[in-house]
Amino acid sequence: MSDELPDLRASDADRERVAEQLRDALAEGRLDMAEFEERLDATYRARTYRELEPLTRDLPSHGANPSHGAKVSMVKRQVSDDLAALADPAAPAAIDWDERMVGGEPSSGLGIAVWGGFSRKAGWVVGRQFTGFALWGGGEIDLREARFTEREVEIRCFTIMGGMQVIVPPDMEVVVRGFGFMGGFDDNATGAGTPGSPRVVVKGFALMGGVGVDRKLRKADKLRLREERRLDRLERREARRAAHVDRAERHRLAHEERREDRD
Repeated sequence: MSDELPDLRASDADRERVAEQLRDALAEGRLDMAEFEERLDATYRARTYRELEPLTRDLPSHGANPSHGAKVSMVKRQVSDDLAALADPAAPAAIDWDERMVGGEPSSGLGIAVWGGFSRKAGWVVGRQFTGFALWGGGEIDLREARFTEREVEIRCFTIMGGMQVIVPPDMEVVVRGFGFMGGFDDNATGAGTPGSPRVVVKGFALMGGVGVDRKLRKADKLRLREERRLDRLERREARRAAHVDRAERHRLAHEERREDRD
């Protein structure tokens, strides 16, 4: 609004431009509903620029973002084909186990941790048997992205005053047969897998230490869940925005009707 002519009479178009700016501010979360309604009432009561100017003084120009010069798009974006193809966490996308069967030589058959640690994860190749040993140390054996030379796999875990964790995907067949002495050999993974999955048998013992066998989501599943949560938040925000805009439009129409009745 012009500072040089603050008492110039405002037109209906001037009031409508201010009302539209307030509706944008409401939709963007800059104003709550109470503030919006209060300012909108004042907008339609205003007779001069002096009365209109304070109503948007603390808001960015109509249709602009103060930091980027344009409104932030709230349009729901398409998820990538890889993410969209994944199932929900209760039934994760089935692995093509035939592609995971590579034959040949395993990349590792032994992991040792003495006052230290070892890790086998990502796309490593698992042979018919893998042995892990930890003495005052720890080991991680992650089969979620692993490839296999055979469909029968034995993972042997031995710990003495140390710890070891075996991680398998939700759709792998797993049998746990280990035991603990003054320690624990925990099993949270025994169960059937999807058709064609390798059969993994985890055995061994834990002496004054621990071995855990757990099912966890693959990285792609975690990424998909994160994306779904993000899109769900955007969808709810867009629904709230649409409801605010609809309510604001009804409010504007009601004001117009009252003004027409007065005229």
